[in-house]
Amino acid sequence: MSSGTKFVSVGFQTLLYKETLRFWKVATQTVAAPILTAMLYLLIFGHVLEGRVEVYPGVSYTAFLIPGLVMMSVLQNAFANSSSSLIQSKITGNLVFILLPPLSHWEIISAYVLASVVRGLTVGAGVFVTTAWFADLSFVAPLWIAVFALLGAAILGTMGVIAGIWAEKFDQLAAFQNFLIMPATFLSGVFYSIHSLPPFWQAVSHFNPFFYMIDGFRHGFFGQSDMSPWTSLAVVSAFFAILATIAVNLLKRGYNLRH
Repeated sequence: MSSGTKFVSVGFQTLLYKETLRFWKVATQTVAAPILTAMLYLLIFGHVLEGRVEVYPGVSYTAFLIPGLVMMSVLQNAFANSSSSLIQSKITGNLVFILLPPLSHWEIISAYVLASVVRGLTVGAGVFVTTAWFADLSFVAPLWIAVFALLGAAILGTMGVIAGIWAEKFDQLAAFQNFLIMPATFLSGVFYSIHSLPPFWQAVSHFNPFFYMIDGFRHGFFGQSDMSPWTSLAVVSAFFAILATIAVNLLKRGYNLRH
């Protein structure tokens, strides 16, 4: 009993190490490039809109923008990590070496998601370090920052697992990212407050889970947000639970994994 439990634990650690090492060995592409992209967003949007837009009283537009860019980087890179790993394993045929060992479905998904969280938070930290000196940022509620960063990365890592299981080729994965992940991220309030939108689009934004992730994360910096952080936490937690259940069920059924 103990030896079997130990073996499973070692298997989980090995898979987690493999997934973490996978992105870290090409850090120029997986970490440095997203940081550079976020810097360009900040320089362009901050330069154009600074002094012309004030979202929260006493908060400059550049300061408002930085947490949004950090969270956007966390989300996009967490998704990219698990989704790209799974689709590559499926196409090259080595996914069988992950499915055959006595790892539970939860252990497999947890390893992929945790590695995605590591990559997302690594990129997010890099974006913050390189952009924070452009504006004066406060940390009104650091716990909210940590909670929403972790939950956001875990959610997108889980979405990446679902996308990687569903997709059979890179084109399908790219469609998932371009037509779902990217629009949901850009329309979540990264560059604006939803209160600046017409009533119809404000209502639509409330159906976007990404909005609650970014709004709750931003609340941790300024103590101001479009929604109560408790409401955002409830929505984000429920969304995570739903996605995790879907991912485990897909893995149990072997959907698009066993032919």
